[in-house]
Amino acid sequence: MSDTQTDVMDRIKEQVESNPVILYMKGTPQMPMCGFSMRTVEALKACNREFAFVNVIVDMEIRENLHRYADWPTFPQLYVKGELVGGCDIIMDMAENGELQSLVEEAAAA
Repeated sequence: MSDTQTDVMDRIKEQVESNPVILYMKGTPQMPMCGFSMRTVEALKACNREFAFVNVIVDMEIRENLHRYADWPTFPQLYVKGELVGGCDIIMDMAENGELQSLVEEAAAA
């Protein structure tokens, strides 16, 4: 791994570990830039808890390297309490069965 890759991996690790809930997405929660990011943001907003986000459109280093961090190839990617939860389909399933609300509330309370 190059120094640049090591630096970005360290940055991702710090972001994931210092934010109870963080979403790596295309765009912002106010202006998602793909349907998958939009649907994931809507599910998270329905939990009524704060969450951090990283816009991978403007942070090319993270966009190019995040798949190496948790071996997940697509965006968005949701991390809760330092662990990868998954992408849009998983998040939507969790939102429908109530798991997402519980997970996010527990992380926010910690």
